[in-house]
Amino acid sequence: MKKFLRYLGLGLLSTFLTSTPGLGAERISFFYPPFGEFSLSVNSLETFAKFGKIDQDFSFYASRATPQQLAQLRDLLQQRFNVTPTLVSQVTYSPVGEEVVQQLGKLLLTESRKNGFYAIRASLILAAADKDGLTVVNLLRKFPSNTIRLNYTEGLRIVDDLSQLLKKKDEVVAFLQKEAIAEAANSKIDFSKQPDLRSPGKFQWQKKTFELNDISRNRRLPVDIYLPEAGSQSQGQAPFPLVVISHGLASDRSSFVYLAKHLASYGFAVAVLEHPGSNAKRFQEYFAGLAGPPEPAEFLNRSLDVKYLLDELQRLEKSDPILQGKLNFQQVGAIGQSFGGYTVLTLAGAKINFEQLRQDCNPNYSSFNLSLLLQCEASKLPQKDYELKDDRIKAIMAINPIDSLVLGQGGVSQIKIPVMLVAGSQDIFAPPVFEQIRPFTWLSDPNKYLVVIENATHFSAIAEPTPENGVLPVPSALLGPDSAAVYSYLNALSVAFMETHLLNHPEYRSYLQPSYATFISKEPLNLSILQSLSVVQFNQIWSGAIPQSATLSNPQPTPTPR
Repeated sequence: MKKFLRYLGLGLLSTFLTSTPGLGAERISFFYPPFGEFSLSVNSLETFAKFGKIDQDFSFYASRATPQQLAQLRDLLQQRFNVTPTLVSQVTYSPVGEEVVQQLGKLLLTESRKNGFYAIRASLILAAADKDGLTVVNLLRKFPSNTIRLNYTEGLRIVDDLSQLLKKKDEVVAFLQKEAIAEAANSKIDFSKQPDLRSPGKFQWQKKTFELNDISRNRRLPVDIYLPEAGSQSQGQAPFPLVVISHGLASDRSSFVYLAKHLASYGFAVAVLEHPGSNAKRFQEYFAGLAGPPEPAEFLNRSLDVKYLLDELQRLEKSDPILQGKLNFQQVGAIGQSFGGYTVLTLAGAKINFEQLRQDCNPNYSSFNLSLLLQCEASKLPQKDYELKDDRIKAIMAINPIDSLVLGQGGVSQIKIPVMLVAGSQDIFAPPVFEQIRPFTWLSDPNKYLVVIENATHFSAIAEPTPENGVLPVPSALLGPDSAAVYSYLNALSVAFMETHLLNHPEYRSYLQPSYATFISKEPLNLSILQSLSVVQFNQIWSGAIPQSATLSNPQPTPTPR
């Protein structure tokens, strides 16, 4: 009975905390065999939200929660989400939004025990249109049924599966950290006496903005060029190596201004482009009802945007007085985040894995990997051997990339140039184990690096949005700790990586070692770098075959995983 009550409180609170959109109208009902049916009135929740009072109806559940959990629940119940009914309608009627609501509807059933899909969507839109706005309590009031039935058995299964998954993720991250620390201990380099790559370089730079127009694809591409100014012979002269930066979904070219400026100060020309089919402006128009959702063709167009950009820069470099003679197209690197991470992986040679998409994308799949909702959109493309690779690109950094399904092992393994993958341990949109750590084992080029930032989220690497380019407010819990340390990590590592593998300057290679990560690491955003992890080793870690007392460099004997 004690175990039942513990799960009862956990299941109920987890549902409140993770399934904000709608639970019931007048009462929330759920059946837990063999103990029977339980229910809770919406009035009780509303009283608790407004006044912090726990009535008799709610006391049964509240007594099984900690004060911290109750405080979190009350904060959630009081939270007003500033979204318009148009935005909610656009999202919930989109293919990805419908899939999310459909999955949620399996957990939150109507009074007749049917999938709550239509009821949830209707209550979301109605609550957003109400004068009191979209709050949890208001959403409950708009649910078109006197009672909503919580599929409690399914809820417990989800909580248990998620708990196990998070535990496994934490074990993998902890193991990789231990391995990196063990490798760092063997280093004799005193980085306090080396140049600090986190600090700006010696180059001055200027910024020039272009708007390119690819008539063949009807794509207008705003581009900011950060161009170093030629200095003394010791600083370096034009032409300058070129780095292209590709932003993520619903973002824009302002997201990595800090990184562009830093690279420019070290003598790299940086081109930061905007992808019009999936940038912040497109999402703002979409949420306002002025445009449709991003199309599956964006999985092709983003890479083609970069190829067109390079073509146009090569043309402009011969005629534009500012660019003339300034860009070295024999030394081109690329950096991308999230959807931009996917973009640079394809430019490096990864191909869309239609076989994997066809196998794993189906109406009945469910996963805690939210990025699969986007990745599966690529399955709607005509199945062809698309040529997205650009041989001008010689090295790439992919930050929080999405790739596990749309590219898969078959796609990622085709990359033959240096790659750095960057993962945040608390990234719920591109989960690190599935989207960066395991894909790292698929890379075949020996010049590969896995960077893991503990407690970093999907948003940690992105500069804070301005009122002009912010599409949706991101809750602080999803932003994670202050990102200043992450910016400094990426500034330093991008310089070291591009200097080493784009310019062939071996004196920068030491900055890519685990010992340098240890030197600049700051809690709680602890930094780790690894260069070696095989598929077999990953499978052993994931299955628990390698004990926690072992390291990859000196593992204890282990059984072969099934």
